[in-house]
Parts: sequence; structure tokens; C-alpha cells
Amino acid sequence: MDATPTDDLHARLARRFGEAPRPPPDLPGRGVLEGMADHRSCRAFRPDPVAAALVETVVAAAFCAPSKSDLQQRDLVWVEDVAQRRRLEALVPSVDWLPRAPVLLMVLGNNRRQRRLHEMRGHPFANDQLDAFFNAATDAAVLLGWLVVAAEASGLGTCPISQFRNDAEAVSEALGLPAHVFPYAGLAMGWPERVAPINPRLPLAATLHRDRFDDSALPEHVADADARRIAGKPFPSQRNVAAFGTAEPYGWSEDVTRQYARPERAGFGAYVRRRGFCLD
Repeated sequence: MDATPTDDLHARLARRFGEAPRPPPDLPGRGVLEGMADHRSCRAFRPDPVAAALVETVVAAAFCAPSKSDLQQRDLVWVEDVAQRRRLEALVPSVDWLPRAPVLLMVLGNNRRQRRLHEMRGHPFANDQLDAFFNAATDAAVLLGWLVVAAEASGLGTCPISQFRNDAEAVSEALGLPAHVFPYAGLAMGWPERVAPINPRLPLAATLHRDRFDDSALPEHVADADARRIAGKPFPSQRNVAAFGTAEPYGWSEDVTRQYARPERAGFGAYVRRRGFCLD
């Protein structure tokens, strides 16, 4: 069963994880947490436009997210021009629902600004190694998460689009990205046409470790997640049947391993180096 407006926070979390903690009765911000527990990706949008003031408000709230050492190494490009939208959509043909999304935001990692600050203040840039890329990518990831939360709190639906990294060079050219700036993901946004089902998650026991990492019970946890996915949101089709045949049952673990059984973005490391990053 999917969530209903009368479900409390515990019921929403239990629907997601199977077993879930019971929140304290006097928990502040319960409504925010209920909204987060009810998250679902949206790939079907109404044609109604989203007011610019609302997009800007969502963006401003998201930019309040934590940033590593307050370096603020993340930016957005709001793609409004129709020709520019079509150019970017053509780079992700498998995302056939994207043209119907009223809003497209491109989330960027930006280490360029930090380097320019060093030039402006006359200080050496002494951290030209993997951490420079990692920090910018992390800032972009945090921003993306906060964008989703802020948009959904406003009644909007969203869906991140990592496929833009499949041709990061072409995306960079389309967006005019200079060295040390790179695309992290796109984010489609708009008014949901319908309520999508939630994706069950691995049980908390698989991902919340106490004092030390321990995945000794992973087979049992995966079996639990697979069973709940099959019961609550079965996959409409199986990936790459030509290579792997059909599997019964076909759960979460079979789907994600089939996805990563084929190379994806093998050239991304070379692209990042061409952006000027040293990954040592």
C-alpha cells in the first residue's frame, strides 16, 4: 500500500524500510520529516508552468545547504531558453519524459571560484589534488538533495538526471562551462501529474552501523529489500534480457547489478582531468 494523508511518520518510515523507529511523540518538525519519508521521484508533469518566483525561492532555500568549510563550490544553471533546452534534451535521448518537465536545472560542481579567489587575494592555491574535485562534487550533491526537499515541500515534483554525465563534454560545451566547473546532474521540476509509488529501501539495519562497519547480514537484508520491492513496486520490465535472460523473482538487487554489469561513463575520469583537475 502507498502512503495516505493520515499516515503518521512511523507508518511512512515503515513503508519505506520495513521495520522503522518510533519517533518521539513531541518531535518538532514532524511535518518536514513526513514529507521527506514520503519522497518519490516524478517523471510525469502537468503542463502548468512553475512561477519564476517559486523556482527562485526553492533555489534560494537549497543554497542554504551545508557547504564544505563554507567554500560554496556549487552552482546552478536554470535552462529557460527553448533552443537550449532542446539541445540539452538531445544529449539524453533515453530520458524521453524530460521535454514535458516545465523546469530544468543543471547542478554544477564549481572549483573555479575558489581558484579565482586565490588569484584575487594573492594567496597560493595549495590543494590542487583529488580533494579539490571531491569537495566540489560533494557540495553539488548536497545542493541537489536540498533542491529536492525544498521543491517537494512546495508541492512540486522532481527527478534528478545523472545521464547528463554520459556526455559531460557536450553538456559542458552547451552550458559554456570553463575549466574546474563540471556538470553533476540535471534536475527536472514541475507539478506532478500523478502520485508515483515510493521506492522501498534497504532496511536500516543494512545501512545504519553502530560503532563499527558490519555487513555480515547483507544477504538477509537484500532478500528483505527484494521482497518488499516486488510486493510494493515491482519493476515493469527486466533489464538486458538478451544478455542475462529473465529472472524470477526479479527484485532490486537483480536490477541494480544488471545496470552496473555494463560500462557506464568510462571516460568521466579523463573528462575531469581535461577540466583541469589533478586526481592524485
